[in-house]
Amino acid sequence: MTPLKTTTCLALLTVLSAACSPDETEFVLERPESVATMAPINRYNALKSYVDPTANPNFKLGAGVSLADYMARGVVYRMINSNFNDITLGYEMKHGAVVKADGKLDLTNVTNLLKAAQAAGVSVYGHTLAWHANQNAAYLNSLLLTGVDFDPADKRVNYVNGSFEQNQTGWNSWGGSSTRDIVNTGLVGTKSLRFTHTSKANPWDAQIALDFSPMPVPVGEYTLSFFVRSDAPGKFRCSTVGTGPDVQYQADVITSTTWQYVEWDIKSAGSLQALRYDMGTTPGTYYLDEVRLNPRSTLYKKPVILQLSDQEKGRIIGGAMDKWISEMVTQTKPYVKAWDVVNEPMDDAKPTTLKTAAGRARIATDEFFWQDYLGKDYAVRAFKLARQYGNADDVLFINDYNLEYDLNKCRGLIDYVSYIEANGAKVDGIGTQLHMSLDTKRENIDQMFRMLAATGKMIKISEMDIGIGTGIKTPATTPAQYKAQADLYEYVISKYMELVPAKQRYGITMWSPMDSAEGSTWRAGEPIGLWKRDYSRKQAYGGFANGLAGRNVSADFK
Repeated sequence: MTPLKTTTCLALLTVLSAACSPDETEFVLERPESVATMAPINRYNALKSYVDPTANPNFKLGAGVSLADYMARGVVYRMINSNFNDITLGYEMKHGAVVKADGKLDLTNVTNLLKAAQAAGVSVYGHTLAWHANQNAAYLNSLLLTGVDFDPADKRVNYVNGSFEQNQTGWNSWGGSSTRDIVNTGLVGTKSLRFTHTSKANPWDAQIALDFSPMPVPVGEYTLSFFVRSDAPGKFRCSTVGTGPDVQYQADVITSTTWQYVEWDIKSAGSLQALRYDMGTTPGTYYLDEVRLNPRSTLYKKPVILQLSDQEKGRIIGGAMDKWISEMVTQTKPYVKAWDVVNEPMDDAKPTTLKTAAGRARIATDEFFWQDYLGKDYAVRAFKLARQYGNADDVLFINDYNLEYDLNKCRGLIDYVSYIEANGAKVDGIGTQLHMSLDTKRENIDQMFRMLAATGKMIKISEMDIGIGTGIKTPATTPAQYKAQADLYEYVISKYMELVPAKQRYGITMWSPMDSAEGSTWRAGEPIGLWKRDYSRKQAYGGFANGLAGRNVSADFK
């Protein structure tokens, strides 16, 4: 192919260039408003670069993160390490995540996280030692049961293998994606049968099955008895297998997290072959213990679940707290130098008193209130334990929410700190969570900071995020609301820097750095973060950075 001459090519390029150039006298293409707004935000440096270490010698800029996200070492890992120098795990260092059914601590995941954070040069804030939620409540409640008082004169024949101490002979199960095993959480003896199913359907679509031995059960009147509990409120029924009158159905049994004793009187006409626990209507995890099928007797006395005295309960639960905190703090102390020792102690309705399970119609399956067994001194005990088993220079916090919403709650928490210290324990700092919305009163924020600073304690913004309010989700958020969110982030951080003396500023933890996912368990679908779900920065990023820097950083880009 013959090449074009150089002069020809130059002439052609000149013509094409002229043809493609816009006539600037006719129009000017402006950048969209969103692009103009975000252009300076994208020029900001990493957030931690805006903290002046000279003016803030104790300051840590933190982020809440899940262990899985951080350990994946992907975008979230890089984003956190680039912008923050401290992390708080949302769940994985809590009692419910670490303490197993037998009370032993499994710190495998925590240890791996601590190693990864140390390698990245990021410190880890311990969260949390004494809280009422996210507990292994099943284990703690099991400690309060001493067993069962059976009738020593009961010599009736038992037709089933239902103690589960040795084996599961005669037992089977199916349906509802179910599993069945033997666990060390028995009420009678040490073991019980555990059954879990996940599909809600007809009662018979998920069953625990028991074949009677010898088969069939002789003609007569019998009592089926057992103990049962569940990890959440549940429901099931029993039924029998046979022909004619030997097919029988029990009324529904309603279960809870507490063991209960159940009896069902049945008859055998000579063809009673098997028993079914019909579990299909309410998915969940259920536990059975000491299942018996005995001939009915008027001489028989029902078993009684033995109860402990309040003093004995306090002794046992105190021992459980000692074990949990001493082992957790000891195992993590090489890298964890600060803890939320006591979390969310104050009652919302009565903000000068402690939360309690007493009088509540419903207790979540992971809730267990230390204070209901140890009294007001539960926090004294917790702080003493953390101090005893941790490092000499650990910074130990008490932490609560809505202190800016209800100033009486803020006063109640401060008074409780005084009580703890009057009874021999030392509290180093107070954490205020600041889960806010655009309608949060700025004057309350100011007053809260003044009240907290007056204690002389280290003050930490421990779990900060700001939503729009009234359940507004990300798709419905307007540009004006995003701007207002950025302004409030800047305001709060600026006021923290202004009203809390430098020597008392422990730092700020952004609880949800990214907008919450639609299916999240925390403020689902709300635009609460500094980054969108696609990891792009929001105006809130600029507001947050401005607050840290104490000036409008974007002015540098004009």
